[in-house]
Amino acid sequence: MTDVQLSKLERVDLGEVWRNEPASFTPWLAENLVFLGETLGMDLELDAQEKNVGPYRADIVCKEENTDNWVLIENQLEATDHTHLGQILTYAAGLNAVTIAWIARRFTDEHRAALDWLNENSTDNLQFFGLEIEVGRIGQSPPAPEFNIVAKPNTWTKGGPSRTQELSPGKRLQLDFWRGFREHMLEHAERITPTKPSPQHWMSLSVGRSGFQLAAIASLYDSGGAGYGGHQLRAELWIDHREHSEHFYQLLLLEKEEIERQMDEALTWHNPETTRSRRIYVQRSANLENLSARDEQYTWLLRKLEKLHEVFADRVRNLDVPASTS
Repeated sequence: MTDVQLSKLERVDLGEVWRNEPASFTPWLAENLVFLGETLGMDLELDAQEKNVGPYRADIVCKEENTDNWVLIENQLEATDHTHLGQILTYAAGLNAVTIAWIARRFTDEHRAALDWLNENSTDNLQFFGLEIEVGRIGQSPPAPEFNIVAKPNTWTKGGPSRTQELSPGKRLQLDFWRGFREHMLEHAERITPTKPSPQHWMSLSVGRSGFQLAAIASLYDSGGAGYGGHQLRAELWIDHREHSEHFYQLLLLEKEEIERQMDEALTWHNPETTRSRRIYVQRSANLENLSARDEQYTWLLRKLEKLHEVFADRVRNLDVPASTS
């Protein structure tokens, strides 16, 4: 048995290291961008501190050395708030920043969700990161910072955004499918707005309330077993509320007969015991590799999503939380 001595890593209060954000933390970070750059996988070069953007002053503006793209950094030494979220949007518009990094002691669920939404719905040349800052110390050693990523672009990897040529054949197929579907939606959709296509099996769409989404699914596995192409399309209402998914699902289930009458078809009501999320959906088999069938597939998927939005949007917005927490 080897004689190994280990020490305990202790967390240090941020206030013991930096007196406040503008006079202490921001100047330190501007001089030590390598810490943040290592976390993001970027080589960052400082351009300015407290740079004017309209009526606001951005904490740090820098460039990614290998691309020359702008990177904006906004700092907080407390929990995130709506004021800083608004400032970030103002900065992004004023600077045409490619990367926005919001650093805070703690991210609230709604602000993490806001960054996720921005990454889903913004243009391809704009990406948002949320990072929580911590400081640790072992024994009497100097304190060491740690940046923990809590929100990031869908296609981000530490080496940089994923490139199409680096994707697997299945992921390339899905990315191509969603690019075409987005164009179809822009031309034909009446109720819903497309989001940015990504190399994954789903595209999330707003239905008007946090904890609920519409989802378009292009799965490479046909769970129905029909075997036509081995693939599956689904249009679904996805319920993933951090506290009340089951409660909301049961309220909708009470209206099952009327909902299916309005949909003019039976739906699958999926209520697993092992996960928080609940799904209500319609599905069909498909061959995603058959390019000549794309228009028909897009038409079917958009029609089902718009019908789900028509039937569920008002219902979802009007669902009450349990009386004990209202």
